[in-house]
Amino acid sequence: MAEELSYVLVTPYSIRKSRTGGIVARLISRTGLDLVAARMYAPSSELVEKYAASIVTETEPRYRATQELIRKYVLKNFAPSESGTRPRVMLLVFKGEDAVMKIRSTVGHIVNERTSGETIRDTYGDYMADASGNVTYFEPAVLAPPDTASAEANLKLWTAYSDSDGGLLDGTVDFPTGTKVEKTLVLIKPDNFRFPNARPGGVIDLFSRTGLYIIAFKVHRMSVAQAEEFYGPVLEVLMDKLKDRSASLAKPLLEKEFNVTLNDESMHKLGELLGPINGRENWEQIVKFMAGLKPSDCPADKRNEPGSEKCIAICYQGVEAVRKIREVLGPTDPSKAPPGSIRREFGQTIMVNAAHASDSAENAQREMGIINITENNLKPLVEGWYTK
Repeated sequence: MAEELSYVLVTPYSIRKSRTGGIVARLISRTGLDLVAARMYAPSSELVEKYAASIVTETEPRYRATQELIRKYVLKNFAPSESGTRPRVMLLVFKGEDAVMKIRSTVGHIVNERTSGETIRDTYGDYMADASGNVTYFEPAVLAPPDTASAEANLKLWTAYSDSDGGLLDGTVDFPTGTKVEKTLVLIKPDNFRFPNARPGGVIDLFSRTGLYIIAFKVHRMSVAQAEEFYGPVLEVLMDKLKDRSASLAKPLLEKEFNVTLNDESMHKLGELLGPINGRENWEQIVKFMAGLKPSDCPADKRNEPGSEKCIAICYQGVEAVRKIREVLGPTDPSKAPPGSIRREFGQTIMVNAAHASDSAENAQREMGIINITENNLKPLVEGWYTK
């Protein structure tokens, strides 16, 4: 069976209620599909109207009432408010065999919603009707295409508005006048994507405890050049930090091999020699972990190409965003992280530690610039896929 693309739209209500992590966890772990692109949107009236018009189809008359319900929901909840404020919508794009039906099965049918938690809508959606059958409350949690033709048409539609209506949604969240608002960057690291599992969503779910707002969301494959720049400040720190440790590790080996005793001066010189070598090797391993290749092994003409390792880049916005995110993340060493922190729950080693978070608002700006958080990598994916 050939691979196909499908999508899920996370509704503004689900995003406001911080249900994004749970939804992402179920979509990845229960479908086994590859999350290949994602983008935040603040949809314009034009996009909302065009998308709503595509929901009611002639091919599925059995579902006409549900389609009309969803169409009205989209027009009411996705469109800008009377004051001009635009709700936030998240588009997730998946690739794999039978992707449309796998997504649809995991999402579930809103009218047949149960309380068992079997599907996303069982858990996060609501459908209430009175004794006469009139719908009194409706929240679908997510929207997904009913068939491959709709998947293609709607992906093309949302892609056409991906520059004008999507990207870094600065200004979409209202804060009280005078509030000191920060933006910070989170990278959900490659160790969460070794196989389809709930870990990426679990990490996002724990970050939701901060009460911050997601204003950008991107699937990113870091190039070697980006990883070198991103972790550039770490290199000098490692080269200096590992001087004493390198000398201590080498001391017993050299003393045994040459039957000598190394004094403090010799140990200092040994650290000065080995520290930079050991530090650079450790740093190159970090780059390899994030991009798939060590800088010393990467051909010059490949340095700027997307790497083989996948991560998710998220920009959070809110009051004291940097501090709140780093508190939930925990210290670099998972063994020293407090219970309930992300690195204690999901981390393994100092390098394989689930996620990265900026340590200052200034570094957040630098790091978002390096990975190009505003980059629209949805457009080339969709346009390339449907012109094959």
